[in-house]
Amino acid sequence: MTQRLILASNNAGKLKEFGALLAPLGYSLHAQNEFNVPEAEEPHVTFVENALAKARHAAKLTGLPALADDSGLCVNALGGAPGVYSARYAGEPKSDARNNAKLVDDLVAMADKSAYYFCVLIFVRHADDPQPLIAEGRWDGEIIADPRGQGGFGYDAHFLLPALGKTAAELSAEDKNRLSHRGQAIRLLIDKLA
Repeated sequence: MTQRLILASNNAGKLKEFGALLAPLGYSLHAQNEFNVPEAEEPHVTFVENALAKARHAAKLTGLPALADDSGLCVNALGGAPGVYSARYAGEPKSDARNNAKLVDDLVAMADKSAYYFCVLIFVRHADDPQPLIAEGRWDGEIIADPRGQGGFGYDAHFLLPALGKTAAELSAEDKNRLSHRGQAIRLLIDKLA
């Protein structure tokens, strides 16, 4: 018997990736918009608080267990920015191109280009679950000024993996899913669910 699970997101890529990994555990993953759940507010300054708010919001409005993630790019020389503001680093409306331009510009005078992607995944059994399952993933790299690669999204074309000599945007989807912060977090969460 499969258990319906709400993804507190409308991201088709996340739905496909997470859905395939959760299916063997008996979960049927559904995007929140299938249930007319509007996007939750993300007023918090930490990934964990935002993910928890999104998961509880989706669970409350559907009466079903929910899975949420919050993730972003943290740059050491910028004190962890853009962090939870990664999607809107250059302001509204959201724009990957403007975010990347701002990031590159902010780092021009900095010697330290190290950065990491960070992801928090939270699973709640119901809206008031006192023991949500929490899994984290971290993917280290460095920021380069000139974009490389056609894959991925967000900051991927500027996120170099020195050990591989490639940016995240130059990796195959399979390699990215295996190595990424999100891939690490979902595997940890699956271990907890199993």
